[in-house]
Amino acid sequence: MPVCSNTEHFKFEVLKRVAQLAYEGGLSQDAMDEIPMEIIPPGSQATVRCCVYREREIIRYRVRWATDRTNKPGVVAVMHAACEGCPINRYTVTSNCQRCVARKCVEACPFGAVSVTGRGAYIDPEKCRECGRCAAACPYNAISDTLRPCVRSCPVDAIAMDQNRRATINYDRCISCGSCVAACPFGAISDSSQIVHVIERIKGPGEVYAVVAPAVEGQFGMATFAQIAQAVRRLGFDDCLEVALGADAVAWHEAQELKEVAERGGHMTTSCCPAFYNMIDKHFKKLMPMVSSTVSPMTAAARFVKRDHPGATVVFIGPCIAKKSEVLRVPDGADFAMTFEELYALFSVRGIDPAKEQAAPTQQGSRYAKGFAQSGGVAAAVGRVLEEDGFDTPYSCLRCNGAAECKKALMMLGAGKLPETIVEGMACEGGCIAGPGRCEDPKVTVRMRQKLLAQADARGVQENLAQQGFKDVNLER
Repeated sequence: MPVCSNTEHFKFEVLKRVAQLAYEGGLSQDAMDEIPMEIIPPGSQATVRCCVYREREIIRYRVRWATDRTNKPGVVAVMHAACEGCPINRYTVTSNCQRCVARKCVEACPFGAVSVTGRGAYIDPEKCRECGRCAAACPYNAISDTLRPCVRSCPVDAIAMDQNRRATINYDRCISCGSCVAACPFGAISDSSQIVHVIERIKGPGEVYAVVAPAVEGQFGMATFAQIAQAVRRLGFDDCLEVALGADAVAWHEAQELKEVAERGGHMTTSCCPAFYNMIDKHFKKLMPMVSSTVSPMTAAARFVKRDHPGATVVFIGPCIAKKSEVLRVPDGADFAMTFEELYALFSVRGIDPAKEQAAPTQQGSRYAKGFAQSGGVAAAVGRVLEEDGFDTPYSCLRCNGAAECKKALMMLGAGKLPETIVEGMACEGGCIAGPGRCEDPKVTVRMRQKLLAQADARGVQENLAQQGFKDVNLER
């Protein structure tokens, strides 16, 4: 895993140390209190903050989040001790200001916040209401509009500033997509981890199964799914299932829904991406009847496991933070969700390299199901099922690549101006492979996936479901 920033490095080190303690059974409060001192030993110099004491305090927060010992109301939250350094004033005057005679910026401001001094225009932050009229009026583009990265990245305007100018999250609006987690350059926004709960289940008496997202291929170098599954078993899981099998089932079920919708000239949306689902549920409530009634591939795979292993614990592993919200929303699906980042921390603790595992080739999902990991993959798999069924009623599909496109499509759908029959929504640009909990750069992942998926056979969706014995599983949401 390429750790490319200090925020990722510290988060990863905390996950590793917490996991090590959990495996060894030594996750006491005293042991957790020692982690900040181990990562930043006495005598160290501050590298990214004002002092080592602040750096240790932030690591202490990360330890609490890694052990899920907080009372955060959502999947993601702001670490106030780390929220700092962002521009306090959104609009600022740059050196491009020419102190022109027209003073259009002054005239444009309805709040009297702009004045001109001997050094140029000045914006009074106490009067500024961030309307942006001064920036639009300036003929020299001398007024910069600097949004905080977290605010800019949020597709649903769920982030604002509190009275201390620190970021806050409105959970009535938040869709748990994790865009802010990836965007914050201070690592001040993070997701809580269930890694300790998972390890405790692994060490316990019951069966524990891992279901791994189709996006896994290309995340750990050229390791095949069979090698990754073997590596996962070595962590202590009883077995590892490819969620692509659940994706095949979802493709079939959504295809049956689409047939009915197309024949009556209606509209529907996919339900695989939890952030897309959350966006509809929280921001486009009246469109909920149009959401596919099919469960996600994660839930389908979890129910398949529990069909044969009642009482087993099922852990989803993928690149998606929003899956942690789906685990809470769907009680009879997966019990826990971990990211690839967290999986890599477990591999590191146990000294496991998936690419070096010895495992016979195996394929539990079709190529079409494996394609769920990338934008357009869901629609392609559903289309494949319709081809297999010989369905010839015309229909059309809109593939939304990223939250911005999803939001635009839903607005058009709500206004009755969307001609497409089915809307495929993926909140992450590029699809799940670009999720905030990924291990690898998406561009690198795509290249490796092309080579890995070329090794998969060309079995059809329904053919694969029959081969794997996927039946008698409830796929209704």
